[in-house]
Amino acid sequence: MTDGSTGWSIWDWPFFESKHRLLSDRLQEWQAQSVAEVDEASASPYFADECRRLALELARWGFLDYAVPSSSGHADVRAICLIREALAYKSALADNVFVMQGLGTAPIWLTENASLIARYVEACRRGERIAAIAVTEPDAGSDVAAISTTAFPTKGGFLLNGEKLWITNAGVADQYLVLARTEEGAGARGLSMFAVDASAKGLHIGPPAQMIAPHPIAGLSFRDCFVPESHLVGTLGGGFKLAMSTFDIFRTSVGAAAIGMARRALDESRSRVKSRRMFGGFMSELPGVQSRLSDMVLDTEAGALLVYRAAWMKDTKSGRVSREVAMAKLGATEAAQRVIDSAVQLFGGLGVSRTCIVEQLYRDIRPLRIYEGASDVQKLVIAREYLRDEVVNP
Repeated sequence: MTDGSTGWSIWDWPFFESKHRLLSDRLQEWQAQSVAEVDEASASPYFADECRRLALELARWGFLDYAVPSSSGHADVRAICLIREALAYKSALADNVFVMQGLGTAPIWLTENASLIARYVEACRRGERIAAIAVTEPDAGSDVAAISTTAFPTKGGFLLNGEKLWITNAGVADQYLVLARTEEGAGARGLSMFAVDASAKGLHIGPPAQMIAPHPIAGLSFRDCFVPESHLVGTLGGGFKLAMSTFDIFRTSVGAAAIGMARRALDESRSRVKSRRMFGGFMSELPGVQSRLSDMVLDTEAGALLVYRAAWMKDTKSGRVSREVAMAKLGATEAAQRVIDSAVQLFGGLGVSRTCIVEQLYRDIRPLRIYEGASDVQKLVIAREYLRDEVVNP
């Protein structure tokens, strides 16, 4: 797990190669030097200044090379998970900046569109532009096929009309990948992906949303927003597949970010109970406290095993790994929620104070059980994959 001191370090497991251990060393250097923490009360609108500073910093350290790969769209999922775990251990906003650069560019580098890569991707890898992906709508969350934003053909391109909701990086992003309906009544097969500049006429950005875990997020409105035909990402009707391929790469890493937060909560709890005196001794000597810590360690390590098994399979195995990815996302985020809740309990009154790191972690962890496929949806995936495999391989 760790080397015995408070701080992040790579898991000593056979899922990793030497390149991942070198990356781990680099991440520990970043943790020691970076000032990634953000003062929520004094943050700029949409966290714009903070996000741009972090994007340039992550690029300078070479971490964005993994979220936005340069070679034929190949992503090292284990590296992405290691980075997200280390970033989330220290700063949920740094983790958000990292992963959104990947999510907001992946459909382009997956299709290897040279002109769109030159226009939108390269600058994101350098941290000079901020990316976003706009999928969720007021009536389309987990059910992506229910998207109603439309893109009608017009001379030289398309006109976008509709509403997007809960769009991370809205208000700070320089560009958006927008999933819209180009064929009426065709379900998921009628969706296409478009690259839209933040400055595009007809695109309107709503006020910052006030969330449990503050980060840049707002709604988008499209009113006859013109998008050139050359900004179609992939093929007409291929948007749903592109979105799912993108989430398939990054979904496992949601679990990794959760494990990073859990490990921070665990380390903070260890320091707390070893220094806090209660009933004539240290809290760490109380059987009830030891029992709670045992559960926290078990949850953290079990969640990490699920994450890095799925990441290793995604990197090294051919074929479907949907079940393993869903198990990683579900198992790690639910486990991390339990760990952090226990940390708050161990801290007592201080644990629910805005001055305490575990209170911040308590707010930071909750959205991870919802975005990129809510826990309930992951359960459906796991069950359906299990039943399908049972039929195919009785």
